[in-house]
Amino acid sequence: MIKPLMDYKASKPSRWLDEERRRVDMKFVGRRLGLAVLLALSVLALGGRQIVLAQETDDPVKIEIYKRFVDNRQERPAVAYQAARDYLTKYNKDKDQYTDYLSKWVMYYERDERKRTLPNLINEKKFDEAFSTGKKILADEPNYLRAQIDLGYAGYLAASAKNESFNAASLDYARKAISEIEAGKAPADWAPFKGKDDTLAYLNYAVGFLTLKTSPDSAIDALLKAAKYDSDIRKTPSTYYFLAAAYESGPYKTLSAAYQTEYANKPETPQSKAALEKLGVVMDRIVDAYARAIATAGTDPKTDQSRKEWLTQMTTYYKFRHEGNDTGLTEYIASVLQKPVPPKP
Repeated sequence: MIKPLMDYKASKPSRWLDEERRRVDMKFVGRRLGLAVLLALSVLALGGRQIVLAQETDDPVKIEIYKRFVDNRQERPAVAYQAARDYLTKYNKDKDQYTDYLSKWVMYYERDERKRTLPNLINEKKFDEAFSTGKKILADEPNYLRAQIDLGYAGYLAASAKNESFNAASLDYARKAISEIEAGKAPADWAPFKGKDDTLAYLNYAVGFLTLKTSPDSAIDALLKAAKYDSDIRKTPSTYYFLAAAYESGPYKTLSAAYQTEYANKPETPQSKAALEKLGVVMDRIVDAYARAIATAGTDPKTDQSRKEWLTQMTTYYKFRHEGNDTGLTEYIASVLQKPVPPKP
């Protein structure tokens, strides 16, 4: 049930960068004028006059590095990037329009590179680097939805690999992404998800999974939301297993403990009867969730052991609600997917 992310095109270069490039590009002539090469010519308006400034250099290394940048900027940006870095390193004391342009070009290139590499880092399970990269992306663009989606789902992938150190950060990203999508925002591309609903299903599933231990009530809400969308999540056994587990460790545990404290081994009263029935409703939700987990698992050999465990758990609650009898349990499982998932009581 792990959906890999995929690489995607980086954001388009900014309009500013295109204009700056046209303004500053150094034009190389076909022949050398002695050792001096004209690097650029700019026209500045000053009041009603125009002042023409020409910059010349006889530094062949400077010429070579910048030419390497210009020649590769469009077709081989990675090569151009290294040339720009070389130029800025060697001529870092130059404070002119050329270093200014290259500095900004490098900045935007690095921003786009971070966006391009984030999905790969997640897929390769390099979670430390992925979350560090994502943090930089969102520092530059706080509302960049694509990174919020990827990092929100990455926490689930990390936790599935027994790495829970990113749970809190991932929850923040996932909830932010859900809120933005529900408010009408959309990324440039929904992939690897199938669309808006599929994305929301997976993000809510991730929230449910990540809150299962710390806040089972929140996990129930998220998992119920995940299951309502027309998505693979609705057909995934773990969605309902986690839902059953959240009901068990959340409201069932709380209500059961309260009942034992207040009413166990005491004569029945209207209050105890109402408390027991309230507990029974939660048991019904647990039964329903386990039945859905079993039904969606089908006959897949990979789920044999899990289905046996789920059936054992389900049977315990089912029999309690049916006076110790498991009659009708098989039929219940067979028909459960024909009914909507019941709401949280």
